[in-house]
Amino acid sequence: MEMLTDFWNWLPLPLQILAKIIAIMVPVMLSVAYVTYAERKIIGYMQVRIGPNRVGFFGASLWGLGQPIADAVKLMFKEIIIPTNASRFLFLVAPILSMGPALAAWAVVPFDKGWELSNVNAGLLYILALTSMGVYGVIIAGWASNSKYAMMGALRSAAQVVAYEIAMGFALVGVLMAGGSLNLGDIIAKQQGGVFSWFWLPLLPLFFVYFISGVAETNRAPFDVAEGESEIVAGFHVEYSGMAFAVFFLAEYANIILIGALTSIFFFGGWLSPFASMADVPLIGDGIQWFIFKTFFFVFVFLWLRATFPRFRYDQIMRLGWKVFIPVTIVWLFVEAVMAVLHVGPWA
Repeated sequence: MEMLTDFWNWLPLPLQILAKIIAIMVPVMLSVAYVTYAERKIIGYMQVRIGPNRVGFFGASLWGLGQPIADAVKLMFKEIIIPTNASRFLFLVAPILSMGPALAAWAVVPFDKGWELSNVNAGLLYILALTSMGVYGVIIAGWASNSKYAMMGALRSAAQVVAYEIAMGFALVGVLMAGGSLNLGDIIAKQQGGVFSWFWLPLLPLFFVYFISGVAETNRAPFDVAEGESEIVAGFHVEYSGMAFAVFFLAEYANIILIGALTSIFFFGGWLSPFASMADVPLIGDGIQWFIFKTFFFVFVFLWLRATFPRFRYDQIMRLGWKVFIPVTIVWLFVEAVMAVLHVGPWA
């Protein structure tokens, strides 16, 4: 162990940073691939279907675990068709603008105490800034496609994302008030003391607003009007094919995992164990295993919602964002201020 530490300290700083980036990105990208598999299996189970069960490894089916790899290989060899009169540069940049922020946000996510790529004091602002950039990929994709259907899908999707982004921002103001810091590690540390010390309890309305807004912002069912085939063919990415098309869906699933991780950090204590008295006990105590468990629990809820609810009408979605969520968050911020004055909850 000491030799490994000496070797790590001997490496130049750029190589250390590169190694950390690889250590984060490889599991995240594998998780993105296998969330697509989990979605098909979980929803299949809920709807009494089988789901992928044929493609495995080395001749063994292994419950279809090779399906994401087969899908990736297929998409890599499919032709990317760029529409006539489309803006070629912007058409190809748009998927990157959707995927990039979803991956860059992981730079400040703390997996365990001291386990983050960059311990930024303004981590909450960094997260807000990056998650707000995804809408540019949607708008540019619709405009650059030179298609009325794609443009209409982009406008609808952008309006939805902006509406729910405001509600998410207000919800995070509540987290900032409770945590007293913009640093994600400090926000988690403020929740020490067991499951009833986590922010989900005093910030319960903000937790629901944040999570449901996250579902809407990622264009997931029942908020997936951008992909309403019966209304606008396939939304802003209707003209995309091959890997350019796949990157949009990779961005969607990467954002699902990111929202799950951020929900666990902001409201459920991140790496903290629900059992405060066993904080130092291996596996049961504090550690990265709790962060992973909480993150993928919320990913499971994303999939559960898709299997349960039909797609909402566009006017219902916009009414929920503007007329329900934003007023709820503003009112609860006033309630938080009263709790702070009376020393209730996190301010006790």
